[in-house]
Amino acid sequence: MSERIFDRDGRWWDLPSGAANTIADVPGVTVGHATLQAGAARTGVTAILPHDGDLFRHPVPAGMAVLNGFGKSAGLMQLAELGRIETPILLTNTFGVPACATALIRRAITENPGIGRHLPTVNPLVLECNDGRINDIQAMAVGEAMAQQAIDAAGPVFEQGTVGAGTGMRTFGFAGAIGSASRRVTLPSGIAYTLGALVLSNFGRPGDLRVLGRRVGTPAEHRSDPEDKGSVIIVYATDAPLDARQLGRLSRRAGAALGRLGSFWADQSGDVAIAFSTANRLSLEGDVEPAARLVEARMNPFLQAAVEAAEEAVLNGLWHARPVAGYDGLRLPVLGGQLSPDRLMP
Repeated sequence: MSERIFDRDGRWWDLPSGAANTIADVPGVTVGHATLQAGAARTGVTAILPHDGDLFRHPVPAGMAVLNGFGKSAGLMQLAELGRIETPILLTNTFGVPACATALIRRAITENPGIGRHLPTVNPLVLECNDGRINDIQAMAVGEAMAQQAIDAAGPVFEQGTVGAGTGMRTFGFAGAIGSASRRVTLPSGIAYTLGALVLSNFGRPGDLRVLGRRVGTPAEHRSDPEDKGSVIIVYATDAPLDARQLGRLSRRAGAALGRLGSFWADQSGDVAIAFSTANRLSLEGDVEPAARLVEARMNPFLQAAVEAAEEAVLNGLWHARPVAGYDGLRLPVLGGQLSPDRLMP
């Protein structure tokens, strides 16, 4: 088991983490970033690939939960209807969604020239948070090339913090971020599975953050920004054979993780979770797809893993964040400069 930054003695979380304590502990899942810090731009793209094959021809089962629908993502409607993901998952800023969607469409057409002709159209999946407080979002600096760069950079080892889509984000008044964590679940039969989470974190009022149950940051009476107008995207991956409905159930548990961190899903916060399984690749061809499925009575440890992994992923992203000067000179504090994890045991 990897060493955790927080809760090293296991008094807050119960389940063990994977080898790297990231979403890439799920075999076959990779992550890549493209980061831009130039001129007024403080932004980027993060790509999550469920497997290294042709996702259009071999999509993965998926589910989702919209906890609070203040957002401009692309592809969620068809994901909810068909229960599958058929492109890489791209995370970016709000105004970067069209360019990222176009990049995914072009990439899919290159791999499958019949798309939109004798093959179905493709459903690009792009999720977003607004980084406009740090990044000059009106410059619309995210382009197709940046999206392709993030996909091409995908691998099992990746950075966390103020990188990729997390570059210009702000969480509970702190800088960033992209964060990740994982959990191992062992069933009574002895079969073990991994569940990983990756978050794009941009939510929470300054002073509301709870780290292992304890409030951290500016007291409420000294808040300079009393409103929570941010968002958070939670992406889950697992190698357990969960179907789309079960993955939707799992996605909804992200709300418990956000509550443990001090969030109440504010009015103008877009809070979205998606989950996919790598266990059963689907197909465009044939009549019947044989697939294993987890027994419903064995869901509880995966639901617990979803809460623990998402909560820790947010904290890991904040811990790895670096100071970034906003386009207008704003400098956000970093969580690592505010506390020592050893002092936060419950």
